[in-house]
Amino acid sequence: MSKMFLQMLSGSLVSIEIFVLTLIFAIPLGFLVAKGRMSKNKIISAIVNFYIMVMRGTPLILQLLFFYFAPYYIFGFSWGRFTAVIVAFTINYAAYFAEIYRGGIQSIDKGQYEASSVLGYTKSYSFFHIILPQVIKRIMPAMANEIITLVKDTALAQTIGVAELFRVAQTTSSRVFSTMPIFFAGVFYFIMNGVLSKLFDKVERKLAYYE
Repeated sequence: MSKMFLQMLSGSLVSIEIFVLTLIFAIPLGFLVAKGRMSKNKIISAIVNFYIMVMRGTPLILQLLFFYFAPYYIFGFSWGRFTAVIVAFTINYAAYFAEIYRGGIQSIDKGQYEASSVLGYTKSYSFFHIILPQVIKRIMPAMANEIITLVKDTALAQTIGVAELFRVAQTTSSRVFSTMPIFFAGVFYFIMNGVLSKLFDKVERKLAYYE
């Protein structure tokens, strides 16, 4: 029993690592993608829009397989399974985050930009001190939904053999002829999403307080 618990704990840590690293890379990358999507340069905008369409229009499981196998056949090199997972998750979620950012930014009335300009603020100051705080508040529910989905999507890492929680649960379940490991995995996902939901609720309440 203790051995099974340690194996499940190890798988849980891998899932958490995938989750955290994806957020660290995808959140800022999504912002850059959103800026490219809104660029006045039609070529840049078209390229970024195509990238978003591909990421949102194909299954994440297919993207995992592509980023793991394609480098070898295209460039003659291959990277580790875990690295492929982080790359695939980051590029996929950056596309979704980008569209959330874009929607939030474009929802701000243009009059606020004009008012900031009249007051003598630079574009960068206006964006980061006036526009961005409002954008964060507006996109919080959508971002929370995507981040909670990410917790469950970490189970897809097993597609290319990464020993995250769900793969460990399946392997252990087959070995001990019990569904208990699968149950433990479900409890882990439930608890982690519950913690994240509570955290986002607190953040939204604080943002509402500062209206």
